Amino acid sequence: MSDPRKSHLVAAKRILRYLQGTASFGILFPYQKEKVCLQLVAYSDSDWCGDKVDRRSTMGYVFFLSGVPICWCSKKQDVIALSTCEAEYISACNAACQANWITYLLEELNVKMSGNVELLVDNKSAIDLAKNPVSHGRSKHIETKFHFLRDQVNKGKIDLKHCKTDLQVADIMTKALKIDRFKMLRKMMCVVNSAGV
Repeated sequence: MSDPRKSHLVAAKRILRYLQGTASFGILFPYQKEKVCLQLVAYSDSDWCGDKVDRRSTMGYVFFLSGVPICWCSKKQDVIALSTCEAEYISACNAACQANWITYLLEELNVKMSGNVELLVDNKSAIDLAKNPVSHGRSKHIETKFHFLRDQVNKGKIDLKHCKTDLQVADIMTKALKIDRFKMLRKMMCVVNSAGV
């Protein structure tokens, strides 16, 4: 806003064209006759140093309740991560905080969950860091607030699991993608064209 450039105008126009072309897209929540077990599954991802100006990473997460997305986020991290592992760890920590909030909200609404929140991350080093306190030497520079993830894993509230990068739905929240990959992830998020339904 303080120093607008032509590149900003081009980006804004591109966003408006995208919104105009996808106005009929949305998420359909399926009708289920029988009672199903509700499970909360989250995907967390980040792109390390994605912003070439300030070197901050973009993180994103998507939460699914019984296969339907109910919550998602994409934002720039507050700190500069020194490695891919750290960027993914910070992203997973933010997803863990959101998982905590969603769990308490569902409890308040008397919604019974089956099992713990399953958090899927595509970086094995970040998962090891969260599960193994022996890795302290590699993580002592990370701010204390991000070790909330480790605490949630140790308490058994979050099951941290690895997922292949191909299946990382939160990838759509963190970086520019080729059209085929974008459409595949959009489909995995259950976003459909309501004009075709």
